[in-house]
Formats: sequence, structure tokens, C-alpha cells
Amino acid sequence: MAFSERVQGDLKRFTPTDESLISAYVENGDERAFRMLVERHQERVFGFLLGMVRDREVANDLFQETFIRVISVLRKQRASYTQQGRFLGWILKIARNAALDHLRARKRWQDVSNSSTEDESSYWDRLPDDIPPADTLMHHSEQKEFLNVCIDSLPPEQREVLLLRHEADLTFREIGELTDCSINTALGRMRYALLNLRRMMASSEKKDLTEVGQ
Repeated sequence: MAFSERVQGDLKRFTPTDESLISAYVENGDERAFRMLVERHQERVFGFLLGMVRDREVANDLFQETFIRVISVLRKQRASYTQQGRFLGWILKIARNAALDHLRARKRWQDVSNSSTEDESSYWDRLPDDIPPADTLMHHSEQKEFLNVCIDSLPPEQREVLLLRHEADLTFREIGELTDCSINTALGRMRYALLNLRRMMASSEKKDLTEVGQ
């Protein structure tokens, strides 16, 4: 085994898990353990919130509110978090609720009906197979500003799945559990989101070419 691999293995063994940090905070009041939890997950939580509200100051406020709620739950040892659950997914559920409360208060969010009459299997029958990889759409830095505008134009349920997948790095199973829908529905929303982004970006490129030719 290479030296670097041995070092990485040692680091992994000595890196505290989320559960051990939670136990240290809940049982011993270890503030340093809680700070480690925040630092470990802050990038993905804040990235998701920023994608939801598109305002850095508001996202920061919601980030603070999220972890205030986390502290309240952990200190009271409520049943909404169990040691068997994935900590990041639980935090994101709290962050999602905070973001939706904010958006609803400003009448910028429309709730998605839980009782869809659409056959979930029909997603795959209607969608083409040539949708580009998500990374192709998500990592064009030169088009980041325009991409954000396109993402904001997506239907709320599609935008949410896109952000949970790419900002929070959740699996589709976790996204389904968090948003109260099936895995097929989460996958379908993601594919529709990518298809819609592709159409918007292609339409913009055609417009640019037309303007150049005039």
C-alpha cells in the first residue's frame, strides 16, 4: 500500500462521524463538536439555500435560522432526528422548510400538489434519450449567470430537485424522502429540469447567432 493511501486511511479512521459529533454535543455540551458539524456541511446547505432564494443576504439569514432550529431540536432531543438518520438530509429538510416559509411569505412559491394524476412511468416514454449529462450544464462557468436565470425560470419542483442534487449532493432516494415523492418522480423532475435548461440555453444561442447575422 502506498504511503499516501495509508495516510488517507488513518485520517479516515480518526475523522469523527456526524453521529459521534452529535453525541458529544448533546451529551457533553461540546460546542467544538457542533462547530465541526456546521463546518462540515455548511457549503452544501448554504449552496442549496442560495439556489432557492437567489439572495446571498437572505440565504445567510436562512442558514443561521436553520442551525438555530437544529440546536433547538438537539438540545431538546426531539424525535424529529434519530441517530439512525443521515444528518445532512435532516439538516436540509429544516433548511428546505425555512426556504419555503420565506418564499411563501413573499408569494413566490406555488405548492406542488401531492395528488398527481399523472402516471409516473410516462416520464420515460415521453423524454428523449439525448439529454446532456448534468455536469455539462452545471459547470459552464462562462454561462453561470445566464444558467442561474434559466434555473430560476424552472417550475419550483424541478428547480428544487436540481438544487438538492447538485448543491446538496443528495441521492434521488434521499431527495424523494425529503420532498415527499417517489424516486421515479424525483428522477423525472430532474430529467425535465435538464431538458428545459437545454432548451432555454439552445434558444439563447440561436438568438445570439441571429443577432450576429443581422
